[in-house]
Amino acid sequence: MTHNRTGSELTFTVEPIDADAAEAVRRRLDDKTKPVGSLGRIEEIAIRLAAIARSTELETRPRAVVIFAADHGVVARGVSAYPAEVTAQMVRNFAAGGAAVNVLARQMDARTVIVDMGVACAPEWPAAVLCHRLGAGTADMAAGPAMTIGQAREAVEQGVAIAHELSSGGVRVLLTGDMGIGNTTAAAALTAIFTGRSPEDVTGRGTGVDDRALVRKIEVVRLALDRNRPRLEEPLDALAKVGGFEIAALTGFILGAAAERRPVVLDGFIAGAAALVAAAICPSAKGYMIAGHRSAEPGHAAVLEHLGLDPLLDLGMRLGEGTGALMALPILDAARAILVGMSSFESAGVSRRERR
Repeated sequence: MTHNRTGSELTFTVEPIDADAAEAVRRRLDDKTKPVGSLGRIEEIAIRLAAIARSTELETRPRAVVIFAADHGVVARGVSAYPAEVTAQMVRNFAAGGAAVNVLARQMDARTVIVDMGVACAPEWPAAVLCHRLGAGTADMAAGPAMTIGQAREAVEQGVAIAHELSSGGVRVLLTGDMGIGNTTAAAALTAIFTGRSPEDVTGRGTGVDDRALVRKIEVVRLALDRNRPRLEEPLDALAKVGGFEIAALTGFILGAAAERRPVVLDGFIAGAAALVAAAICPSAKGYMIAGHRSAEPGHAAVLEHLGLDPLLDLGMRLGEGTGALMALPILDAARAILVGMSSFESAGVSRRERR
């Protein structure tokens, strides 16, 4: 990976995934005791993991889900069903091991990393919480830029650094997590910018707002876009104007995973918005992205279509935290197990398909 600053932008160059490793694994799978392609997307995932790792030796452990947390000034406009202090309360819950993401991480044998990027009412955190805060939450994006270009760049670079540190420590699969009351509003604004969809198309109920609040939320997204005039051609500037500290860190985390040749399993809408920014900064990073699931948030469908990602699961989930990404891990494990453990026609003494 090369990483440069050019004015208000960041330039990343990531090597494309490896077609030769992918083809080698495809041939190995075709030689297993089954009809060609009969395990469907399990085989596709094995091939994709090989292409990402540039190796036919697939590894899906150790793995880690990183939960980036921050607050959003736009919450003051009534876009969430929950107050801003819930962000800090949930971070404490993560640190205590009591949230859904903790339960699933234990079930899937994944490490949990919690990062405060800018929680507004942050108390004295337990040792389990890493503190890289850039402020007490972003500014109100409907009144002006959510953060400065410098803050956005610093958050992206922090995400890159965390991906590098985990990968250097032996983590093979990286998963995205997030926490931030109001962050579906920021995600909707970013999704509208990078997919060209209207605020109505990409703004959902988030934490479960009622019809009246949903109308207000859509108007807030539209106001933020009108006030800030973010441009698709300047992704870091767009991220600064309507994003969040945690979304910016996720953007860097995705780019960092690609640079380290690690698959990055995306959670839902928030991670998807960050992935849009990452792909705009470095298109080759898309090859390292795996969509863990399809969120029930309407904007996520637009994200997946724009990125060309086919989610592994569709369970009607919209919690965030990293839960949807974690649920996809058994599929990655199954792909590796088939490649490593399944017999070939020759080793099992099974006749091949007759050519007719």
